[in-house]
Amino acid sequence: MITITTTEGLAAFCETAARHPYVTVDTEFLRERTYYSKLCLVQLAVPGDGDDSAVLIDPLAGDLALEPLYALFRDPSVVKVFHAARQDLEIFCVDGGVIPAPLFDTQVAAMVCGFGEQVGYETLVRKIAKAGLDKTSRFTDWSRRPLTEAQKAYALADVTHLRDIYEHLSSELARSGRTAWVEEELAVLSDPDTYRVDPDEAWKRVKTRTQSGRFMAILAELARFREIYAQERNVPRNRVFKDDALIELASTKPQSPQDLGRARLLLREARKGDIAEGILAAVKAGLESDPATHPRPDRSRDKLQVNPALADLLRVLLKAKSEEAGVAQKLIATAADLDLIAAGEREVQALRGWRSQVFGEDALRLVRGEVGLRANGAAVEVFPVG
Repeated sequence: MITITTTEGLAAFCETAARHPYVTVDTEFLRERTYYSKLCLVQLAVPGDGDDSAVLIDPLAGDLALEPLYALFRDPSVVKVFHAARQDLEIFCVDGGVIPAPLFDTQVAAMVCGFGEQVGYETLVRKIAKAGLDKTSRFTDWSRRPLTEAQKAYALADVTHLRDIYEHLSSELARSGRTAWVEEELAVLSDPDTYRVDPDEAWKRVKTRTQSGRFMAILAELARFREIYAQERNVPRNRVFKDDALIELASTKPQSPQDLGRARLLLREARKGDIAEGILAAVKAGLESDPATHPRPDRSRDKLQVNPALADLLRVLLKAKSEEAGVAQKLIATAADLDLIAAGEREVQALRGWRSQVFGEDALRLVRGEVGLRANGAAVEVFPVG
């Protein structure tokens, strides 16, 4: 097993990788004690069976810089292959300001190719690579050094089998003419905005039943302070204060250290110092805010008049079209999408792009009464009406 610990060694491997049509990529990281993921290991593999075709890159080695890797990620001639790429991409976007392109995600591709909902890597290894995985090292501490041989073997398996999976899925997509479908899905993963958390929008993450303007204003200020504090100090937002404490603070509106001392759900560390000062300043800002600026949750969907019978028919249609196309239902349309269509909405993802071809067009015909559904043995088929 080759472990790269120097920038020169990384540059040499990336130069070799740039001569191949694709490179498979995975990471190991920790996030339990930080706001941003701590990158502990990067695994790369290129086509081939040699011992030098797959490597481990140790970003915790003191004299290793990842710039050669980022240059490879920017190389338009090499496809970067991941499985369930979102968390990996967030790391590279935050740490290096780069999102690998062109990109291929085998989890998305597998959903398009009929492997079910959000299929796991182990399943694809078993079904496509005809191999098994030893998962005993999955939840180990990847920041500790030295890595064990079991850890290294586990990490390399995440990119070596991925070569067979990628080649199989990309071939299947080309055969079925669905390559563009996957590319359409990857647009969101390739957008840097996907990985940015705006403190001004942090209040939308907090679930609460109270919707009064002043309460929401204080809640938004508290959520904003917490997000900024967590980002600047790289600590989990729940280590600042948890959602239940945030809601309590928005309700009780503490205006002094003594008021904070009476909070039931606030951590002891948050009752003093910078966090306490930030809480009191946030409450004050919320209390003094202009009512015209108070955040208002989107309640437009609450007013939708969903036809439940039509929504049920759309669910039957979705199942039928999913089975016919061999594409995971969840990838085509969500339950919320179906309710929106049944309520008369047309700006719905399930009615756009490749989904329109697979499901959307027939869904609209069903809504208009132009087609019906009938059983044909164990299957459901669509037939014209009139």
